[in-house]
Amino acid sequence: MPLLVLLLLLFTPPFSLSTPPLPSVDVDLLEFALNLEYLEAEFFLWGALGYGLDRIAGNLSAGGPPPIGVRKANLDPFVRDIVTQFGYQEVGHLKAIKQRVKGFPRPLLDLSAKNFATVVDNAFGEALKPPFDPYANGLNYLLASYIIPYVGLTGYVGANPNLQSSVAKRLVAGLLSVESAQDAVIRTLLYEQLDKKVHPYNISVAEFTDKISILRNKLGGAGIKDEGLVVPPELGAEGKISGNVIAGDENSIAYARTPEEILRIVYGTGNASKPGGFFPNGGDGRIARSYLGKEEY
Repeated sequence: MPLLVLLLLLFTPPFSLSTPPLPSVDVDLLEFALNLEYLEAEFFLWGALGYGLDRIAGNLSAGGPPPIGVRKANLDPFVRDIVTQFGYQEVGHLKAIKQRVKGFPRPLLDLSAKNFATVVDNAFGEALKPPFDPYANGLNYLLASYIIPYVGLTGYVGANPNLQSSVAKRLVAGLLSVESAQDAVIRTLLYEQLDKKVHPYNISVAEFTDKISILRNKLGGAGIKDEGLVVPPELGAEGKISGNVIAGDENSIAYARTPEEILRIVYGTGNASKPGGFFPNGGDGRIARSYLGKEEY
């Protein structure tokens, strides 16, 4: 018996607690998501606390350039508490992804009031006066928040069917769950103020969300994958209701977007090969870099 035990010990492969390397497609998709997670982390942390990753988790920003124009928002205690939670959640997301893939330093992000004003002006097809300022008050900040997390949410939905490993699928499922919850909270807080006029424009919250969603659909170039807080009843849940606190397709299933569609939107150019908008120098990772220098038609 002792000899048998010895032979088993000699010829049994050693057990390893380390996770096997992820397939390259999983690595690429997870690294692509880092671009949106960096964007959300800095926007929420700065908006609530007045500082971002460099102070909270400098190892995650990895020496990347500081965001342009971001600052603390004028929020009431209730909204500030929620946004603070969002910010720290995004720190966790960055940690979780970087535990699985090497990643890259924080790319250059433009979170300036001027950039948000450009997005809103493009949504309305005219320059609002005065320019929209996301940091001026809680309602403006919630409207600006409406612009960002939903894009990442649809990206996770689109990525999931293309992932190969159970490790990556589990990670993306967890990330998607929290991103969806954040989006639902933002939409609910705005839905409570549906008919309120956004000062000083005399434009309702409902119209703001509708215009932003229409713009994202236009930039994405792949049909309707975005909806405001109020839709025609035939586009609502089961074709029976115009209230649209959570966006979804005809079966109330979340919309999916490809990396190419996401780049078109966050660049604000409608072209995945032309950086701009929130990413002046473009995103990072193999997928985002693969579009730089290409012509897209």
